[in-house]
Amino acid sequence: MLVNAARIAADFRAIAAFTQTPGNGRSCPTFSPEWGQACGYVRDQLAACGCQTRIDAAGNLHVRPRGLAWDSPAWLSGSHLDSVPNGGDYDGVAGVVVPLEILRAAHDAGRGDLPLELIIFADEEGTTFGTGMLGSLAWVGKMSAADLGRYRNAAGETYLAAGAAHGVCPNDLPHEQINPAHYRGLIEVHIEQGPRMWNRGERVAVVTAIAGRRQWRLRLTGQANHAGSTPMTERRDCVAGGAEIVVALEKLAGELSSAAVITVGQFQPSPGAVNVIAGAVELSIDFRDPDNGLLAVGETKIAELISQIATHRGLTAELTPSEALPAVALDGAICQRLQAAAATAGIPNIPTTISGALHDAAIVAPHLPTAMLFVASRDGISHNPAEYSRIEDFALAAEILAALVQELVTLTE
Repeated sequence: MLVNAARIAADFRAIAAFTQTPGNGRSCPTFSPEWGQACGYVRDQLAACGCQTRIDAAGNLHVRPRGLAWDSPAWLSGSHLDSVPNGGDYDGVAGVVVPLEILRAAHDAGRGDLPLELIIFADEEGTTFGTGMLGSLAWVGKMSAADLGRYRNAAGETYLAAGAAHGVCPNDLPHEQINPAHYRGLIEVHIEQGPRMWNRGERVAVVTAIAGRRQWRLRLTGQANHAGSTPMTERRDCVAGGAEIVVALEKLAGELSSAAVITVGQFQPSPGAVNVIAGAVELSIDFRDPDNGLLAVGETKIAELISQIATHRGLTAELTPSEALPAVALDGAICQRLQAAAATAGIPNIPTTISGALHDAAIVAPHLPTAMLFVASRDGISHNPAEYSRIEDFALAAEILAALVQELVTLTE
């Protein structure tokens, strides 16, 4: 089996063209025409290689060689094709293109029964329906039809309604969930979306853990007042209070651990007038760490910090949790197999890393032995049209995964 880097490059170019914002990044909402075209491209490429496809009741696309029965144990590899608005060409797409190329290479080599299934998870990003991982969550039984019916896209359509034309079938959800007996494990290939690997000159790395995540909505309430006639000592200014909280959270992350990150991505003052002291502010808080113990410690410290600052400034703070996902340790045996596979591909000491970003792999990990391969991201830029990774590094990731799938390596005892 020979991996063809030129075909991988052509795949990225083709899928990048399926966007609502040509010339300004990749905008590909789940179940949009562009998303359907991107899935169709992958399906057509593999149909030409004699592969068979099916769509499960949650809208996830599955592809296997025709010589491999659907109930035969196989390696699972894939990612997502939906994107954030004006995103890059590699996020998610990398994890689809790599197994796509392996299946093509197997066909070229006359291997019609390679034990590999490609999966395209529906709605990983969360920007289409407001919550991420819906396709994988539904597939593993963590989202019911009733749950999916509560999420709506910008057009007001529910996940079920928007996905109906793409195979979503709520009545079949209980019968089409993951069957671990059909899989040897999941390996998701993804770009790092951070600067560490690129800065260290690392092309690929084995991911051993995925950081957990806590998210909140914080509402601060003070008193709106005149910007010109209210003395500084008499203000209950929510923007100033919110800004102090943002800076304190930034400091807290460094105190918790070297891997902890805290982000305030939304900050909305009210009434938002240039000459009015803000009487309220709503902001988001996103906290991540690969250690569940530190997640719990950080959650307590964040609440204490907010309470102290709000009290000092005469503000009322309402902190509402919106998401809590645990850190996930990936399968040690599969990580060892990837390291051995990397050695056969010419990388005898492949580095290991952790993922700060959440992936579908974290959702599947409790159900299947799971690991990830990262490919370096130039300058760590992602969710941005400037996102870039080297084609030769994707080809290397494909060689590593192909070595594992072909059973060229064994578990290290």
